[in-house]
Amino acid sequence: CMRCGAQVVAARRSLPAPPLVAMVLWMIGLGLGDVGDITVRGREALQKCTLVYLEAYTSILPGLGREDLCAAYGVEEILEADRHLVESGCEVMLERSKTEDVAFLVVGDALCATTHCDLWLRARQRGIKVNVIHNASVMNAIAACGLQLYRFGETISIPFWTDDWRPASFYDKIVANSKAGLHSLCLLDIKTKEQTVENLMRGRPIYEPPRFMTVAQSLEQLTAIEQERKEGVCGPEALVVGVARLGREDQAIVFGTIEEVSQAELGGPLHSLVVCAGDLHELEQEFLEFHRVGPAQKAAA
Repeated sequence: CMRCGAQVVAARRSLPAPPLVAMVLWMIGLGLGDVGDITVRGREALQKCTLVYLEAYTSILPGLGREDLCAAYGVEEILEADRHLVESGCEVMLERSKTEDVAFLVVGDALCATTHCDLWLRARQRGIKVNVIHNASVMNAIAACGLQLYRFGETISIPFWTDDWRPASFYDKIVANSKAGLHSLCLLDIKTKEQTVENLMRGRPIYEPPRFMTVAQSLEQLTAIEQERKEGVCGPEALVVGVARLGREDQAIVFGTIEEVSQAELGGPLHSLVVCAGDLHELEQEFLEFHRVGPAQKAAA
């Protein structure tokens, strides 16, 4: 009857609406040291995702592969997001994010690299919800060397030189920082899944062995530019800090002149360099002295 029908409709209207399911692209920072540096919130988000990517070209967790991360985080599979995938637009990942929870794992913090900010923008422009879970990165952990974070200027990337490509723009930025009385954090080049020009032109999926720039290599390039430009910021007596494996138990930090640090043994990747401002605060100087290049490092060089 009409009365019964009306009662059914009223009853249906009184029922709570089903919850809206919002799929999310999770951008999760993994920290610097090892698998244990992920935050509790990051791990919980990761474990509910149906698709997991690991960004694998702006940084790495030395000695840890995707299989190690799968075992540590309790997920079945982690896909590699190499340079081609990320810079070509991450089309598959973004499309899947519309219907599934997808994780994009980043060594360090999730938004420190320009590439990762670009990914955030592309996702939001498509109407995809993005949740970011931050973590430690070299940008704040570099305070471990004793230099005060508010005294750092523009962060600088130093690329590997080749026989026919020797850029010097990174030197100009160090000069600008120095004139402003600021330290320069230099992020050193890494080459993973790189191809020779011949293999690239022929479309052959053959990749060169990974290469990681060392502090000594970066100082060699800076010294070569200094000898030409003579700005006085990277001479042999300029003070620098060499850092390796920041955030790990075996991290190495050495302080001294360019001549001293370029001969110090810092061990395996990843390396970073700080070119100190001309005037050090008393507290900075006292802290840095604990990292002064010692006989053991000179003997190992």
